[in-house]
Amino acid sequence: MRGWQWLFILEGLPAVVLGFVVLFVLNDKPDDAKWLDAEEKKWLKGVLAVEGAARGAGHSSDLKHALTNRRVWAFSLIYFGILIGLYGLGMWLPQIIQGFGRLSNFEIGLLTVIPYLFAAIAMFAWGLHSDLTNERIWHVALPALVGAVGLVASALLGYSPVLALAALTVSAVGIYSTLPSFWTLPTSILTGTAAAGGIALINSVGNLGGYLGPFLIGYFNDRTQGYTVGLVTLAAFIMLSGFLTLIVGYVGRKERSQAV
Repeated sequence: MRGWQWLFILEGLPAVVLGFVVLFVLNDKPDDAKWLDAEEKKWLKGVLAVEGAARGAGHSSDLKHALTNRRVWAFSLIYFGILIGLYGLGMWLPQIIQGFGRLSNFEIGLLTVIPYLFAAIAMFAWGLHSDLTNERIWHVALPALVGAVGLVASALLGYSPVLALAALTVSAVGIYSTLPSFWTLPTSILTGTAAAGGIALINSVGNLGGYLGPFLIGYFNDRTQGYTVGLVTLAAFIMLSGFLTLIVGYVGRKERSQAV
């Protein structure tokens, strides 16, 4: 088999193995957790009951309402913009790095790791900060704006491979850091069946951006023989996602204040 075929197999095998591991390791509820004693199970079930009641008080569990809720559709558009940038950058990053100069495939692979390494660290740290501060809106909007600025900077700094890679790293850090906090937003207004349907809708609409992002980079690269226009276009979508997040947060706070 060719190298790319082996690559697909090696990338897919861990997911297949972990799928079977989850069946036997992941517990559905506290009662099934063998590593908890009886007192811990009782305490945890009490905490979950209280939290569930608190969430249910201001949440919708009606599937029809979730699919017609304007905020759910706003979340879908936000996710759409984020994934345009995420997949557009992800699919074309090796080719962009290849354009820095005469690099071997191994060197391109090593340089491609750098943005994702920093992004992985930032995702954890930013998500932890969001939990500690119990703030979500700015923890989605701010990294989205950082990701957009990073893409624009990488397009303008193409003359310097080092600066361009640094800007791409900033962009990856911003884009990926939106994800942990973003997925807390739908469940902040939905529960039960509505949450399942709403999340499915957001995923369905959002993942269309996974097609559009790489397409835009390729389209503008063919037209202009460069990545500048494509990267700036991706940045525009991500920036719109950031601003839309702030608008959704403002409207939500206004509605809560009027309800009180």
